[in-house]
Amino acid sequence: MKMKSYLFIVTFCVFLNVSNVHSLIEGLYCGVENCYDVLGVTRESSRSAIGKAYRVLAKKYHPDVQGPEVTKEEAEKNFRRIATAYEILSDNASREDYDYMVDNPEEMYMHYYRYYRRRTAPNVDIRLILAVCITIISGIQYYTAWERYDTAIKYLTTVQKYRIHALEIAKKEGLFNENTSKKVKDKSKEKEEKEQIIRKVIEEKMDIRGGYSKPDWKQILWFQLIILPYTIYQYVRWYIVWVYKFDIRKEEYGEEEKLYLIKKNLKLSQLEFDALEDHTREEYLELELWIKSNAVDWKAEKEEDLKRELSQSARHKAYRRYMKKGTSRLTFDDS
Repeated sequence: MKMKSYLFIVTFCVFLNVSNVHSLIEGLYCGVENCYDVLGVTRESSRSAIGKAYRVLAKKYHPDVQGPEVTKEEAEKNFRRIATAYEILSDNASREDYDYMVDNPEEMYMHYYRYYRRRTAPNVDIRLILAVCITIISGIQYYTAWERYDTAIKYLTTVQKYRIHALEIAKKEGLFNENTSKKVKDKSKEKEEKEQIIRKVIEEKMDIRGGYSKPDWKQILWFQLIILPYTIYQYVRWYIVWVYKFDIRKEEYGEEEKLYLIKKNLKLSQLEFDALEDHTREEYLELELWIKSNAVDWKAEKEEDLKRELSQSARHKAYRRYMKKGTSRLTFDDS
C-alpha cells in the first residue's frame, strides 16, 4: 500500500514538472526557460523590482566584464537571455501575454498569434498616426477644392457673355491702359495680360456657389473636428428650439425654416442647395415645397417632364433603336 502511494506521488510530481515545461515554448519569449527565473524574481514582483534585478544581472554578466574562462559567444548568449527576459517582463502588455501562456499551455496557436502580433506591430503612438491621416485628408480636401474652383474659373473665362461683362468692368475700373497696350509690340504678352485681368475680375465679381465655390479653410476636416463639440451643441440647441416652436406651440414657419424643409424634402445636400439661384429658391417658396406632399408631387411632375423630353429627343430615340437591335459586332476577315 505504501509502495502504491509513493508511486502516485512521484507520478504526480513528474506530471507537474512536465506540464510546466510544456507551458514554455521554444522560440517564444524566453524559450523553455522561465523569464522570472532568468531574472531571479517572482510573478508577484513589481516593475521596479524587475528593473533592479535586471541592472544587477546586466552589470554582472555583461560580455565586457567576463573572464577568459567564458567565451565571447557564451557571454553574449547569456546576456541576451537576461535582456530578453527584462524586455518581456518590463512591458505590462507583453508580461500579461507571457503570464497567460504559462497559465494556459494548451492554447498553443493563440500564444503564437499574440506573440508575433505584438512583435510585428509598429511601436507608434496611434494618436500620431491618426493626426497624420487627418492632416493628409485635410490637405487633399483643400487641394481638391482649389482644383474644382480653378476649373470653374477657367470655364467661365471661356464663356463669351462673362468675358464681355468682365471686360466692361475692367474698363470702368481702369484696369486696362489702352495707350500703353497699343505701344506693346508683343501680342502674346498683351493677350496674356488681358486674360489675367479677365480672370481676376471674374474671381472678384462672380458669385460661385456649391461644390465649385472658393475653398474655405473652415470646411476642412481638421477645423470641423476641432469645432465638433460646438457643432453638436448648436444642433441640439436648434433641435430643441424647433420642437418647442413648431411641434409644441404650433408656430408658423419663417422663410429660413421653409428653406430648410425644402432642402430636406428635395433631398439636396448643403452644397447643392447653396448652388441654387435666388430666383429658383423664390420659385420653390411660391410652390410651397416645404410641405412634403407638394414636394413629392412636384418631383413626380419633374420626372414625368424629363421622361417626355427624353422620349422626344432624337438622340434618345436613336439610342433606344440601337439598344433594341442589339449592339453591332466587328469581325476580321482572315481569308
